[in-house]
Amino acid sequence: MMGGRKILVILAVLAVGAGAGAYALRDAGTPSGADAGDPALVALGKTVYADHCAQCHGAKLEGQPDWRRPLPEGGLPAPPHDQSGHTWHHADRLLFDYTKGGGKAIAPAGFKSNMPGFEEVLSDREIWASLAFIKSSWPAAIRQRQERMNRQS
Repeated sequence: MMGGRKILVILAVLAVGAGAGAYALRDAGTPSGADAGDPALVALGKTVYADHCAQCHGAKLEGQPDWRRPLPEGGLPAPPHDQSGHTWHHADRLLFDYTKGGGKAIAPAGFKSNMPGFEEVLSDREIWASLAFIKSSWPAAIRQRQERMNRQS
C-alpha cells in the first residue's frame, strides 16, 4: 500500500508539473513587453496600429484635435501617441492593460474613458507589437525615460 501511495504522489506531482509547463508554453510566443528594438515586433505593430488604432489616434500617432479638452458627452478625445502626448509617461504594463481591457477597466472612478478594450480583437502579441511600434517613434531620450518607469513598476 505504501508503494501505491508513493506512485500516486509521484503521478500527482508530474501532473501538476505538466500543467504548469503547458501554462508557461501557452504564451511562449508572446513578448513580455513592448520592445521597440525588435524589428519584427515593430513591423507587426505598424500593421496592427494602422488596422485598429489609427482611426482614433491618427495615422501619424498625432491623436485627435484638442485631446485635452473634455468632449460634451464626457471623456476625452484620443490622445497622440507620439512624443507630444502622454503615452510615454506610463509603463508598458499599464499601457498593455489599458489597451486590452479598455478605459472602463482601468480608469479611475468617475472618469469616463472612450477607449474600447481590444481583448476580443487582438492577441497579447498584437497588443505588445502595437505598443512597440508606438515606442519606436519616440526619440531616444523619451524611450530611455519611459524604460526607467518600466523598471520601477
